[in-house]
Amino acid sequence: MSEPSTRSIPIHPVGQASRRPRAQLKGRQPTPQALDEVRERIGAPPADGYRRDLLIEYLHRLNDHFHGLHERHVVALAALMRLAPVEVYEVASFYHHFELFKDDEAAPRVTARVCDSLACELAGGREVLERLRGLLGPEVHLSAAPCLGRCEQAPAAEVAQRAVAHATAEKVASEVAFLMNKMPQASENQPRAAIEKIAYKHYLDEGGYALARAVAAAQRPHEAIIQALEDAGLRGLGGAGFPAGRKWRIVRDQAAPRLMAVNIDEGEPGTFKDRYYLERDPHRFLEGMLIAASIVGIDAIYIYLRDEYHEARAWLAQELAALQAKPPFALPCIELRRGAGAYICGEESAMIESIEGKRGEPRLRPPYIAQVGLFGRPTLEHNFETLYWVRDIVERGPGWFAGHGRRGRKGLRSFSVSGRVRQPGVKLAPAGISLRELIDEYCGGMADGHELYAYLPGGASGGILPASLADLPLDFDTLQPYGCFIGSAAVMVLGHRDRARDAALNVMRFFAHESCGQCTPCRVGTDKAARLMQAPTWDAQTLRDLAQVMGDASICGLGQAAPNPITSVLKYFPHEVTPS
Repeated sequence: MSEPSTRSIPIHPVGQASRRPRAQLKGRQPTPQALDEVRERIGAPPADGYRRDLLIEYLHRLNDHFHGLHERHVVALAALMRLAPVEVYEVASFYHHFELFKDDEAAPRVTARVCDSLACELAGGREVLERLRGLLGPEVHLSAAPCLGRCEQAPAAEVAQRAVAHATAEKVASEVAFLMNKMPQASENQPRAAIEKIAYKHYLDEGGYALARAVAAAQRPHEAIIQALEDAGLRGLGGAGFPAGRKWRIVRDQAAPRLMAVNIDEGEPGTFKDRYYLERDPHRFLEGMLIAASIVGIDAIYIYLRDEYHEARAWLAQELAALQAKPPFALPCIELRRGAGAYICGEESAMIESIEGKRGEPRLRPPYIAQVGLFGRPTLEHNFETLYWVRDIVERGPGWFAGHGRRGRKGLRSFSVSGRVRQPGVKLAPAGISLRELIDEYCGGMADGHELYAYLPGGASGGILPASLADLPLDFDTLQPYGCFIGSAAVMVLGHRDRARDAALNVMRFFAHESCGQCTPCRVGTDKAARLMQAPTWDAQTLRDLAQVMGDASICGLGQAAPNPITSVLKYFPHEVTPS
C-alpha cells in the first residue's frame, strides 16, 4: 500500500489571485488640505513611517494648535499613520483634554477650567465657576476640572495652558481677555511664586551627576546601592509603597532589553508633591532615575508627566535637552511623554497603555509589568519622588533617611497638605507623624475660624477619619486597621463647619468621572454610589453591598479604593447620613 501524498494543493478563493493590495483604507478619505495641515503639525514621517506609540503626542500637537480635534484632522492623521479612523477616534475620545468637533463646528478660541476637587470646593471653586458662566463669552469653553494638582493654591484654575492660582472669576476672565488679545499688556493675574530653580549647569557645579557617573562606570558596587535603599526603607512614594530595592532586583533579573517608565501623573486629588519638587530641582530626580537605569540595565526610559503641569513640562523639557546635549556619561534613550487628562493613567499598567499610544485602561494581572510591561518588555516603573531620594540616600547613607521617623516608623514623607490649615503646601516630615502634629508643627495650625473635624490621610481614595483619630501615625500600613491608607500622603483637612458626607460625595463624583469604564463594578458602581449618596438619608445597606462588590470585583485600584469614603462615613460619621 503506497504512502499518501504530502503535496499541498493551493486553494485560492474566487478572485483572490487577481486582488491587488489596497492602496488606501476603506471609509472617509482625507482631503489634501487636511493632510497638509496635519503634516505641518506632526512633521515628516521617518523612513519606517510614523510611530504608533506617538499617537497621543500627535493628537496633542493638533489639539494645541487648532484648539480641538476636527473630524478632518482625525481622518488625515489616521491615514498618515495607516490606522483606521475609529482607532484614532477611540483614543482621542478617551482623554478629557482632547476636544472633538465636527468639521462644521467652530473650536473655542480659549479653554478655561476651574478645579472642583475637594480642596478647591472648600476654597470656593464652585462659586468661581458659576460666576464665570456669566462673564465669559461663547468663544470660551468653560468647564469644571476634576483636579489640577494645585491644591495648595485653591481654588485653582487653568486658562489654555496657563495656571491661575487662588483664582477668582475676575482673575480668570482677565487671563482669558489677555489670551484673546483684548488686553494690551501681559496679565498680572497669574501670581507665580518666585521659585528658585536649579538648572543643569548649577547642578553640575554643585557636584550633581558625579554619583550617577560613578555608578554608570561601575565604580560604585551596584549591590551596595540596592542594599542602601533597602536599609533606608525606601518604598514607592506614589501610593503603593512597594520596596524600591526589591523592585530593582526583580526587574534586573528579567531578560533584556529592559525598559523604565516614570510616573509623574499624580492625579490623586490632594496630591501635588511631585510638581513641587519638579518645579525646583528636576536634576535630583533625573540623577536618581539614571542611577536606577544603570543598576537595573535599562535600555530606554519613558517619563510620563500629567498634562496639567504645563510650566513644569516646559522646564523639564528644557533641562532634559541640556542634559542630553552635554551628557556626563552615555545616556539611555529618554522620552518625555505627555498625559491627556485621565486620572486612571496614574495606575501603572494604564500609564503603560497610554505611553504605547492607546486608551489608558488597566491591564489584568498576571503578568506583572516587571515581567511583561511597556512594549511587552520587562519594565521598571517608579514614582517621581521615589527616584528623587535615591542620590541623597546613597550619598548620605541609609541611616540618614531611616533615622527620621516617629513612633517606630522610618524615613521621611512629603505630605501634600490642603484644606482648612493656615499654611497649606508640601511638608517634608518624619514618617509616623500624626495629623495633629503635622498641622501644629508644619502648617501653622488650623485656619482662622476652623476647628479640626475630620481629615483624608491619603487623598480621595484614602478614606476619611475623624478628629478623634488625629493622633494616629501617618505612614504605610498604619491606617489599614481603621479602613484607610496613606497612599501618596495627600492630606486634606476638614473643619467643624464642613461635613464628611459632602467630602465623600465630592470624591465619589470624581471617581465616577474618572472611571475608565473597562469593568462594570467600577463604571456602574461609582455612578450609582454618587447618586445614592445625594439622598438626605443614606441607604446604608445598599451602599455597603455596592462597596463590597466594587472592592472585590474591580480590575484596578480605582474601583477597589473608591468605596473607602462610603465605609468611612458610615463608620465614623453615621450621624450625618442616618436617622438618629
